[in-house]
Amino acid sequence: MRTSIQTVLTLAIVTATSFFCILVSAADQAPAEIKIATWNLEWFFDHDQSDNKSPLAKKLSAPTAADWHWKRDEAARVIAEMKPTILALQEIENEKVVQELAEVLKTKHGLEYQVAFIKGRDTYTEQDVAFMYTSGFEKCERREQTKTMYDSKQYYNLSKHLFATFRWTTPTGHQTLTICNVHLRAGERGAAPRLRQCRLLQHWTKPMIINDENVIVIGDINTSCVCDNVSAGDDLALLCGTTGLPSSSSLFDLHLKLPSSQRITHLAGKQFDHLLVSPALLTDTDGEHDLIFSSIESLKKLVINGKQDTDHFNGFYSIPSHERDVSDHYPVVATFKIK
Repeated sequence: MRTSIQTVLTLAIVTATSFFCILVSAADQAPAEIKIATWNLEWFFDHDQSDNKSPLAKKLSAPTAADWHWKRDEAARVIAEMKPTILALQEIENEKVVQELAEVLKTKHGLEYQVAFIKGRDTYTEQDVAFMYTSGFEKCERREQTKTMYDSKQYYNLSKHLFATFRWTTPTGHQTLTICNVHLRAGERGAAPRLRQCRLLQHWTKPMIINDENVIVIGDINTSCVCDNVSAGDDLALLCGTTGLPSSSSLFDLHLKLPSSQRITHLAGKQFDHLLVSPALLTDTDGEHDLIFSSIESLKKLVINGKQDTDHFNGFYSIPSHERDVSDHYPVVATFKIK
């Protein structure tokens, strides 16, 4: 259980590699199951453009207060139906809009969520990422490559990402989970930088995987790969740290556990949104209460209102609200159990 008095330390530590936010408290008791979800909310920007500098951000913000309230409340409806323990969000404007979303979840749906956020560096879109969670949060951080890594030209910094550590007590000790929420470079123009971003993520996560830690890379990978046809050299293979086949030192793509009919996560028919997990989350250790993958589903049905939008990208807010889809991405939710 959390202590009655919580001490929150927000540390503006600017080093060559990291920016931290730490919550100091006793670890929560582990629930029987932990649901971890990812959802790209698609331009989750409110109607107030006074805090926007980018022309693109101003153009794609909600045009009116009523439009913003519709977007916010519909996102809350979807989240309330999923009820994730931890939710990784992409394409948010800032911490303010996520806090407002959390307030709607509390007042309209009776759900208590906290927000973890550190501002990223995407000045072109002003999009960012964040976590919402109900328990277990310990700390979050952003990371940057070192100067030596930068000079090597092998890596490319992630302008939109956030590492978070969660920790729960169990009858035999505790379970710790590290999640990296990412939104990688998109499209053909972003293909080369995306490969280097994947190499950087693999560099950060491989030592934890080899150390048999619980690790998840989650979010909008923006890959053009199909999960059951990944080749060595593809961005998804590079991110997982594999030549195409899973191994004890690579991440495993939970998309392979989805029925083929559920693998599309974007209205363009792409598999953009993934949960990539370390082998520790797939193996039940004898004599220990550990965190083990149980199931996964993609929830397209929650974001499609009526028939799927046919002109989604041309005048989104001109589509009647009862027919307007909440996002062009579908949530993906994985359930883990303490066993």
